[in-house]
Amino acid sequence: MQVFHNKSKVIITCNNRLAAYLKEEVIALGYTIDRYFATGVELNITLTECIKLNLNLRCASQILYAIKDFKAITPDDLYSEVSQIAWEELIDFSGYFSVTSNVDNPNITTPLFANLKVKDAIVDRIKEKKGMRPNSGSDANKAVVHLYWKDAEATIFVDTSGETLAKHGYRKIPGKAPMLEALAAGVIYSTSWNKDTSFINPMCGSGTLAIEAALIATNRAPGLFRMNYAFMHIMGYDEQEFFAERRNLKDQVVKKPNLKIIASDMSQDAVDVSIRNAKTAGVDTLIDFQVCDFEKTVVPDTEKGVIVFNPEYGERLGAHSQLELTYARIGDFLKKDCKGYFGYIFTGNPDLAKRIGLKAQRKIEFYNGKLDCRLLEYELYDGSKRDPEKRAPRHLNQDN
Repeated sequence: MQVFHNKSKVIITCNNRLAAYLKEEVIALGYTIDRYFATGVELNITLTECIKLNLNLRCASQILYAIKDFKAITPDDLYSEVSQIAWEELIDFSGYFSVTSNVDNPNITTPLFANLKVKDAIVDRIKEKKGMRPNSGSDANKAVVHLYWKDAEATIFVDTSGETLAKHGYRKIPGKAPMLEALAAGVIYSTSWNKDTSFINPMCGSGTLAIEAALIATNRAPGLFRMNYAFMHIMGYDEQEFFAERRNLKDQVVKKPNLKIIASDMSQDAVDVSIRNAKTAGVDTLIDFQVCDFEKTVVPDTEKGVIVFNPEYGERLGAHSQLELTYARIGDFLKKDCKGYFGYIFTGNPDLAKRIGLKAQRKIEFYNGKLDCRLLEYELYDGSKRDPEKRAPRHLNQDN
């Protein structure tokens, strides 16, 4: 089964409300999208082509290569169809694999039972053909098989990613209530930042937004921080394809000696965590870390860019009355000290957002986990309103 060279349906998944940014990334890499939906995109490519996508995409979660579409009503139907696939040509009988699924079928009460049926079909098939059975379990660090099963429609995929791509591999210390790296990338893409002007991130927490900004500005791809993907454990894998793409990642890094990224937090511990994460990402020298209250953050007057806040929402951390005062102070800080910038506040609490005291010109929808959030955009005029033609370019128009 020549999956590395044969084209098939490929689904690239992402968290809800990141698909628009994922779509732009995929197109920028030179791929044609066949279908676009709320949580991903569909292509028709080879598994070898999935290697480049795995190493480059910032907003993706999984890259799934379709092996077989079929109809299945019962678990026995599922077992029968899966056992007909030539798994002995895909998974080494001395290897290890895991099964994941997205299941909505009235004939089973738990997706775990569907996973078990898929696992049994694979093991039985390989044992019949090779006389040995591969090991299986829940770890996604080797070969991974994914089942999509809704009503009677089913598809079996090879998950080429394994561990989620939404975590970019540099954040060894997450900090409190961290923003997922893929979400941080989407947030940055949605702003007016052009990757050359100042990027200011007060209340930086574990530093994810500032680090992602530095990575995006210098074109450092997530694949630089990861050496294991599920595609490496599929039979027919040529490691030269992977190492060639990794060399491309290194070659495409650009230097930005005048890049100005500032991250501040009043917590010394938070800043220490941010610095350690930035060092792992190789961008610690590109970020000016400051220990101070956000109102004391240095905001450069030259090359005005964006200032991005991700304050507490009240859902996870902090007392609500204290946060009302904090949001009001953020609004005052933006009005007084950030003139000429675009200001952004990411929040999951619309009541607290009212305390900012500024009128948002855009409200961009995101989810942080299951929490419905908005990125609020404010154009902070320096004197009279600026000519709209001179405004910094946006990656996407996501006005809501």
